[in-house]
Amino acid sequence: MRLTLTATALLALAACGGEKPVPPAADAITESPPALPPGEGRLAVDGGTIWYRVTGSGTGLPVILLHGGPGYSSFYLKPLEALGDDRLVVRYDQLGGGKSDRVSDTTLFTIDHFVRELDSLRSHLGYERMHVLGHSWGTILAVEYYRAHPDRVASLTLGSAALDIPTWEKNVKRMLRSLPDSSRNAIAEAEASGRFDSPGYQAANAQFMEIYVMRRPVQADWDSTVATVNEGIYGYMQGPSEFTITGTLKSYDATPFLRQITVPTLFTVGEFDEADPPTIRRQAAMVKGAEVAVIDSAAHLTTWDNPAQMVKVVRDFLRRADQERTP
Repeated sequence: MRLTLTATALLALAACGGEKPVPPAADAITESPPALPPGEGRLAVDGGTIWYRVTGSGTGLPVILLHGGPGYSSFYLKPLEALGDDRLVVRYDQLGGGKSDRVSDTTLFTIDHFVRELDSLRSHLGYERMHVLGHSWGTILAVEYYRAHPDRVASLTLGSAALDIPTWEKNVKRMLRSLPDSSRNAIAEAEASGRFDSPGYQAANAQFMEIYVMRRPVQADWDSTVATVNEGIYGYMQGPSEFTITGTLKSYDATPFLRQITVPTLFTVGEFDEADPPTIRRQAAMVKGAEVAVIDSAAHLTTWDNPAQMVKVVRDFLRRADQERTP
């Protein structure tokens, strides 16, 4: 869930392409015409304003993208805007991070706040129903939004799901055993002392990230992510360490609810993902009819590590979900 990496680990990063708005088709979105056309905008929500971007020209039902974190941004989800030839794609930064207003009020750092924020954006855009795609922390937001507003969700795509935080923490600690003793000792020392800025911890964290979080990050978008992260939100809800969770999400577990999901659902996970493919398969088995796709050669950030496969898997799933809705 955390995206911390030292400069020495970023020497081989690829450059990213520019963003170009895609003009809307005249008949875009036949079921619930959006009140607003494609483009960028800002929306006032509880506590500040959020930034959003709508792209695409297809006539399928819109899809909204929920980034991970919490406190991070949607830069790494940009490859999914390629879905725009099928449908409108909404990418936005949750309050506190990215291009949205920076906030420090901890009363806003709740699942309920982010659910209400998402519904405000849906209403603002004029969508009666939409596909919802969440990644990492965004899968918590996606499931909790569906729990609150099932009538507004046409399908769920749960990327590298973080739906059982106690199990997540156990898996991460198990993965730590793949690191050298010196790295594990540095992490233990930082967690004991609270010195997460120590060179030893930073180096060990970078090792973990390069294996289990992101193998081929995009340099420009990574720079933007680092520049706009809100560590206050992340620390409050997750904690200062990737490996020992101490924040308000520590005991979060949505698995008892998964059997109540009735919309088409896709789980995706990277081959080397810290979300852990076997765990994701077990969670998918709890959702009737759910599909699972393991993204080859990818860690947690599948949209950077293997964007072509990730986009194809999601595109095919959303097309099938649209067909299921056709009378």
